Amino acid sequence: MNNPPIFKAVNVPAVQAHLRALRGPLRFYAFGMAPQDVQYPYAVWRTAAGTPGNTLARRPDHDAGLFQIDVYAKPSQGVDTVRAVAHAIRDAIEGHAHLTAWRGESIDPQTKNFHVGFDVSWIVFR
Repeated sequence: MNNPPIFKAVNVPAVQAHLRALRGPLRFYAFGMAPQDVQYPYAVWRTAAGTPGNTLARRPDHDAGLFQIDVYAKPSQGVDTVRAVAHAIRDAIEGHAHLTAWRGESIDPQTKNFHVGFDVSWIVFR
């Protein structure tokens, strides 16, 4: 499964306004790669599922993938922050992929951090 050019897609001013410090990196990470002391808000992504574009005549020329995106914000930043970041990422990605599901909002019972998640379907050419 090829990974989508997701980082390139979200590295735009509307997302940078939420997920980049003055000169720091974009706080958009592959799942499990966010630093332990990550600054909030931040987002992660991962491959949830995928299939090759099989044909009888030749090898597949693309993979179709389902990718999960999760956004997190501190309680002091408020639920509106996590929603605004999710909407900015959604808007940046929709030019490249299709949003297929909003997975809802939640609050972590221990940290009280806000979370919102959604899924996108992305065709990645080989």
